[in-house]
Amino acid sequence: MIETTVRTAGRLRRGPGPKDTITVTLLPPDVLADRLKSGLLSFPVTHFDADLQFDETRYREHLAWQASFDVAGLFAAGGTGEGFSLTSAEMDRVVRAAVDEVAGKVPVIAPATGGTALAVAQARAAQAAGADGLLLFPPYLTEASQQGLVEHVSAVCRATDLGVIVYSRANAVLTDATVARIADRNPNLIGLKDGIGDIEQMTRTYARVGDRLIYVGGLPTAETFALPLLQLGVNTYSSALYNFLPEFALRFYAAVRAQDRPAVYQMLTDFVIPYLDIRDRARGYAVSIVKAGLTAVGRGGGPVRPPLSDLTETELAELTTLVEKVSLTQLPTPRGRR
Repeated sequence: MIETTVRTAGRLRRGPGPKDTITVTLLPPDVLADRLKSGLLSFPVTHFDADLQFDETRYREHLAWQASFDVAGLFAAGGTGEGFSLTSAEMDRVVRAAVDEVAGKVPVIAPATGGTALAVAQARAAQAAGADGLLLFPPYLTEASQQGLVEHVSAVCRATDLGVIVYSRANAVLTDATVARIADRNPNLIGLKDGIGDIEQMTRTYARVGDRLIYVGGLPTAETFALPLLQLGVNTYSSALYNFLPEFALRFYAAVRAQDRPAVYQMLTDFVIPYLDIRDRARGYAVSIVKAGLTAVGRGGGPVRPPLSDLTETELAELTTLVEKVSLTQLPTPRGRR
């Protein structure tokens, strides 16, 4: 195990130590990988108040609810969590709140974003905050060669003892050869999150790298792609739906893993595809609709920050009707059962 001392102004839950400090035992990367690939992954929203400031109380309430179900990992301040809109100080606060509130029940994965220097600083801050792992997002804006991406990912991996998952999407699409190189170079690289859905590329990657890494489905509303990607070695995914329909999301995941095609397609027809029809009406709705979903189930998602925009009242009403229909068929899935 790896030990690190964490300074905290919040509640102390993860071990003994001097006043205002805790010694956290970090999950070794291989242990984290096993945990994450064992089940569905949660990407919680980040709550903001009416002034668009971080609402820590509501965020903690949401995390406590999310962690009460049988989920394999919680990714704080990710894409669904509007990490792109947070300052580094806010991101650190969000991660620390998640670590403190979840208190070891579920691994907490922190983000690293932007250029290499910023991502390295955020990786170090995540470890100091007590996070269990790191999701490395594409570098901001600029185009990059595959060699440049190798150096970027490697610099972040070297900066931390945490297990790192790299997100392949946008301006940082990794070829199979690049994935193999960074996996060979960095023992603490544990996973690849795919935001492209290129069947040939995923086939090439799995053929070259195999089970050295875990593979996480990262396309928007990943349930749509979960069953076909399972055949390519992608055995878990980031579920935004889990934010407001955790029982439904877990039943869907169980059906995917069992390769129960009739059940998967029934749930796609009943909820996911009509949900996508609302989501696709405006750019950025992939995040906005998740917060609206929380409002629809009575848990108050709150507003999104610009440049995103909230659903209209008409769209929220339409989503609420859809959620009410699927909620009638939900059965609780308590922790410890899938």
